[in-house]
Amino acid sequence: MTHAMETRHITYKTEGTCSQFIDVDVDENNVIQQVFFTGGCNGNLQGISTLVKGMKVDDVIEKLNGIRCGYKPTSCPDQLCRALEQLKQQS
Repeated sequence: MTHAMETRHITYKTEGTCSQFIDVDVDENNVIQQVFFTGGCNGNLQGISTLVKGMKVDDVIEKLNGIRCGYKPTSCPDQLCRALEQLKQQS
């Protein structure tokens, strides 16, 4: 009998970015399975989503936390970290 992986999901409402929402699925080992941004710079956000797929949540937070977009105090990658931190608190 195979063990089905449990995934956790969050739809995170972003603040201070062009994207409005980030949907994230993480498996039971805290590995990102899927990221989807609603709004924002489509090509760049598809690239970020593809790069972080298969990475551990904590590794993504370590690499992307605090990135700013121009003069804004945050960015889409930084907001992804906020979403991941919120998801970690739910487990």
